[in-house]
Amino acid sequence: MNDMDVRTYATIAGVCARLAGRLSDDIVGTVREHYYAGERELAESTLLLSLAYEGVGVTREEHDLIRGMLEDPDNPDLDDVAILDTAPPQLYRFVPAGPATAPDPSRADAVLSADAHRHGGRRLRRAWRDPLDGAPNGPTWMYVLQVAAGTDELGAYSGLTSRLWVVLQEKWQLEVVVEGDLLPPYQAAALTAAHQVWTAV
Repeated sequence: MNDMDVRTYATIAGVCARLAGRLSDDIVGTVREHYYAGERELAESTLLLSLAYEGVGVTREEHDLIRGMLEDPDNPDLDDVAILDTAPPQLYRFVPAGPATAPDPSRADAVLSADAHRHGGRRLRRAWRDPLDGAPNGPTWMYVLQVAAGTDELGAYSGLTSRLWVVLQEKWQLEVVVEGDLLPPYQAAALTAAHQVWTAV
């Protein structure tokens, strides 16, 4: 974990989880990696400009959370982010198995399973994500790593996605969640449908 205070760091991880599936996958991943690396200014700029550019609104609660985690709470870029009256609908359907045309996930299963315990992993699950109308991201395999309380969620995300790229040059979606916590709808839906790939002994 970098040197920002624990509460702010936890808020950042939570906001990224809320925005997963609503912003483009690459943007959410980049924001997580920048924050984990301590590149806070770059992370904030990427987040705020992307929300405005992609036309992704946030609830009043999310708006307040974002303001609270900014180095400058009066950052004018936040004014360009739309505020929603209600939470956005779920934009994806998750199923345990992919279609016949889905890429073989077995190599990614092996790489992530081998490293999951190094990042506080308790269980690794995988589901196929199908977008509904209006979703900004396409169909893909999505992994959900359930970790122990106190685990650095952004660190686990960064470490495992980097490992997947270095070993296989593959980029599958990964969400890191604390086991037993109340989850945002996106992660909750994926976890409910997901097939278990690995569990800690």
